[in-house]
Amino acid sequence: MRARIFLALIGVAVACAGDPENNDALGGRGGGGMGGGAGTTAGSSGVGGATDSGGAGGAAGNSAAGSGASDASGASDASGASDASGASDARSDATGGRDGSAGDTVTEGDGRSIPPDTSATDVPREPAAEVSGIDAAADASGPTYPADVLDLTDWKLTLPVGAAGSPTEIKQPALRTFSMPPYFLLDKSGTGVVFQAHAGGVTTSNSGYPRSELREMTAAGSQSAAWSTTSGTHTMTITQTITHLPVVKPHVVAGQIHDASDDVVMIRLEGTNLFVEGGGNDLGTLNPSYALGTRFMVRLVAAGGRIRVYYEDLATPKVDVASSATDCYFKAGAYTQSNPAQGDDPSAYGEVVIHALAVTHL
Repeated sequence: MRARIFLALIGVAVACAGDPENNDALGGRGGGGMGGGAGTTAGSSGVGGATDSGGAGGAAGNSAAGSGASDASGASDASGASDASGASDARSDATGGRDGSAGDTVTEGDGRSIPPDTSATDVPREPAAEVSGIDAAADASGPTYPADVLDLTDWKLTLPVGAAGSPTEIKQPALRTFSMPPYFLLDKSGTGVVFQAHAGGVTTSNSGYPRSELREMTAAGSQSAAWSTTSGTHTMTITQTITHLPVVKPHVVAGQIHDASDDVVMIRLEGTNLFVEGGGNDLGTLNPSYALGTRFMVRLVAAGGRIRVYYEDLATPKVDVASSATDCYFKAGAYTQSNPAQGDDPSAYGEVVIHALAVTHL
């Protein structure tokens, strides 16, 4: 009899040692704790001190319970700092999925919300040029947004997405923390801003061509700039690189002076010919054999009823023309001069990278 009782006690001890729930209560170190279901997770979390309710399923919950010492110290507290959704957000930020990314709702400076555009023609099928990307954003010490590289205080941005005839505009203060790949983002080096507009993009009501382009403003971006070529001295200096052109009609505008109704002068590339255009006329050549990917500096100066355009050599203008225009403002970025009606695929695009941008008015 004594032998039977002894054997029975041994059997009970063995059964208890193999129970996964008992292992969970001891910190979930056993194999049963790693594979336990949701019910086991709740039990082990309660004993281990975990208060995070954002676990992504039983297995994840048991892993949290397995590190009971960490949970008890508050590493997984009710704020959800280490929950699955938080980790997802961090990964999204590191890869460029920030406020204003291609799939997010865009908020205007006046508070209006603009839903993301999902039409097929608004998504280029070609990848962006090699310079595109936000590698620097992953480094907390480097720039995160285009406004970290360029002073965009007195600018607004027009994008080739939105409702037909009414492209999306981003104004201050939203522009300060805005990017939208592939149309507006940091380049891979984190030292330039990529502007891209595809041929099938949304256009303004006064143009048949798409743009990812800055428009000059004043008063910290709250008012439209409007000045005269006959009063004061107005200067815009851009250091930039044209990196891509549409295939069938390889034309893009990379900077301009505009008045109330039309362009006054434009920095335009057609194939390899970089020149100044005004009113549909060729006003002078800047570089007859421009190669994509070549960085250059251009300066536009409007003063005394004349416009002078400097290319690389800032002492001698390449173009000097008379001009009497009012309600003028500067523009910079990529204004692609093609569309599907010209024979280009909707995904064909023009792309410009701006490395430095400065405007002065004296």
